[in-house]
Amino acid sequence: MDIIATTRHGKVRGRVDRGIASYRGIPYAAAPFGVHRFRAPAPVEPWEGVRDALEFGPTAPQRPYRPPLDRLIPEVDVPGDACLNLNVWAPERAGGPLPVLVWIHGGSLRNGSAAMPLYDGEACARDGVVLVSVNYRLGVEGFGVFPDAPDNRGLLDQIAALTWVRDNIAGFGGDPARVTVCGESAGAISIAALLTSPRAAGLFHRAVLQSGAPHTVPRDRGARTVRAMAKALRVPATAEAFAAVDRARLLDAQHEVVGGADPISGGPGFHIVVDDDVVPADPPPPSVDLLLGCNREEYRLWFVPSGALDRVNGLTLRLALLKFRIPGRVARLYRAGRPGAKPGVILGEIATDLLLRGPLNRLADSRLADSRLPGAGLPGSGHSGAGTGGSPAATSPPGGPAVSGSRPARTFFYEFAWRSPVLELGACHALEIGFVFDNLRYGEALTGPDAPQPLADAMHRAWVGFAATGDPGWTAWDGRRPVRVFDHPGTSTVLAPRQEELRAWL
Repeated sequence: MDIIATTRHGKVRGRVDRGIASYRGIPYAAAPFGVHRFRAPAPVEPWEGVRDALEFGPTAPQRPYRPPLDRLIPEVDVPGDACLNLNVWAPERAGGPLPVLVWIHGGSLRNGSAAMPLYDGEACARDGVVLVSVNYRLGVEGFGVFPDAPDNRGLLDQIAALTWVRDNIAGFGGDPARVTVCGESAGAISIAALLTSPRAAGLFHRAVLQSGAPHTVPRDRGARTVRAMAKALRVPATAEAFAAVDRARLLDAQHEVVGGADPISGGPGFHIVVDDDVVPADPPPPSVDLLLGCNREEYRLWFVPSGALDRVNGLTLRLALLKFRIPGRVARLYRAGRPGAKPGVILGEIATDLLLRGPLNRLADSRLADSRLPGAGLPGSGHSGAGTGGSPAATSPPGGPAVSGSRPARTFFYEFAWRSPVLELGACHALEIGFVFDNLRYGEALTGPDAPQPLADAMHRAWVGFAATGDPGWTAWDGRRPVRVFDHPGTSTVLAPRQEELRAWL
């Protein structure tokens, strides 16, 4: 059955199935090509009549992940220029304004789309939350740094989408005063930047960071990838010159320069840069409720399928420790806690703590009233990043947002620990997404066919509860550092897990 909703630009036709209304491919900004290429997002032209929103809109230009990741994280490619679009799922009959969850996908700022089946919003709408998923510009189109183009264009796209939500979501049954923005990996890194951005002020009221920590770099470092691509293309490193290159050739050059990079081993990538406009150099502290955390074995998504876990030997481990300036006492502690572990496991565990667990602990600690907590200075001070295809880099401290409430903002920390049997991936990066969305049927490439539904029930319920009330169901972060561990058959709250290793970085 069809259903009509009204936006400020015109009416859209969606579809109702099992009591859930879905609207796909709604434009929130003009197509970012032609006169809008490498520019800030431009407004959508209003339309007459009713516009069909029955199919997913075009996805941002990209190349698939390289094997074997392309099989574990299959991409969706919808051709077309109008890639600045979003999707909405809502109950057909809402009893009143409902909380809104806006999903920003990951993919190293160069891959991914809102059209992936894993991000289907039916379960969220079933449980009383309006789900909005967003496409934004990726790679050089969205995050290439040029002297003749605005920086952080992909982030500006996300802000434009959040502005659309504020202005239009009431027409879909959503409450514009209860918007939670949620993202994984590069999506979480984007949200960490939105928390600091004056451009995003007032556009959201809670935030979820899954497996992504605050990560920004100076403009000069951010421009390195464009310079490497310009060299490969034999053109000047300007937006004007890149716009004249055939789009397929541009994607080929991008794939050549950054396609082999990953967050653990490093390499050229795309980054959010400090520009003192969208992302300030000295951000204020965040004042919205945060739900944040990571997976216990993030590194295994990159180390296991690629064979790196077995290729890393003692010499490789020592060289990596030198490269990232890891103190020898830290490495000895990780070895002592994992007797008989392969050097690749030791390196992966250290990298996970350096890039994710440490920075997220610091972010949580920074939001407490008493900044003298034991453990201040956990790993991540001066380092951050995950899902951006880069190695650790200097970054601004996490900053803050949009709105403030009558009570202090709270922080809730989680860890996802269930281990996938597929290829011995364990509790790897991105594994939790199907559980959060209660979409295990779409995540079998990572989870296998027998993923535990009770764990999806628990995790999905926590995310829905946080979006609705600001409380996912466990104790907020305090000096004891409570962490909700999602595992099967038992989910529990643990105080200060593995603090001995984290404190070893002091």
